[in-house]
Amino acid sequence: MSPSDRLDVLAFAPHPDDLELCCGGTLLRLIDAGHRVGLADLTRGDRGTRGTPEIRLVEAEAARAAMGAHHRLNLGFPDLGVDARDKAQLRQVVDAIRRYRPRLVLTCSEHDHHPDHVEAAHLVERGVYVAGLAGFEADGEPFRPARLLFYMGRVVFEPKLIVDVSGVWDRRTAVAACYRSQFFREPDDPKVTPISEPGFMDQVAARFRHFGSRIGVTYAEPFDLREPFGLRDVGPLVTGEAP
Repeated sequence: MSPSDRLDVLAFAPHPDDLELCCGGTLLRLIDAGHRVGLADLTRGDRGTRGTPEIRLVEAEAARAAMGAHHRLNLGFPDLGVDARDKAQLRQVVDAIRRYRPRLVLTCSEHDHHPDHVEAAHLVERGVYVAGLAGFEADGEPFRPARLLFYMGRVVFEPKLIVDVSGVWDRRTAVAACYRSQFFREPDDPKVTPISEPGFMDQVAARFRHFGSRIGVTYAEPFDLREPFGLRDVGPLVTGEAP
């Protein structure tokens, strides 16, 4: 592995556009802070009602460029076929983690209606763990990321971490708009989906305004995590400022 392959952050999504919708603001903030961020889509979203796999790949690359992420890859798993028990899929996730050696990994929450989202949460969590085991056969040297965060999908959970994204909200919205095939349709287009309806983005904004209100800001993104989030600096406990 070349040092140029290394990433600080690797964010996994079941489908192109999940990252931009669910944690795009946090990724933008990480990029703005100088961190090398990579994006990994597990599928091409080819079972979706709107768009084609080819269109979605083009849109995903446009979103990556607009975000300023260092790299994007697509693991090519079957849409509606993400499976946390599939050894071949697990190995591909581990290969990516060992290749890029990120300190932080993000993936979707298991709290969701879409079966690919549920499976992806468990698959990536397993991958993060077994990537550090010398006895697990995959490419690259054993490596385990320091932290795994789960971003919120459609099903609301009580977050353990909330990130202020107010300052990047307009850019976040512009990045998501790269997925024109998913979020925009002409009035006479018969392929109607909930996310292509005109009010969908307003609903998205309302959700993140709610979580912003929880921490006294305009917009914020919620996350779940398994381990406690520790503070090395106790100053924020007194000042109330975010660490």
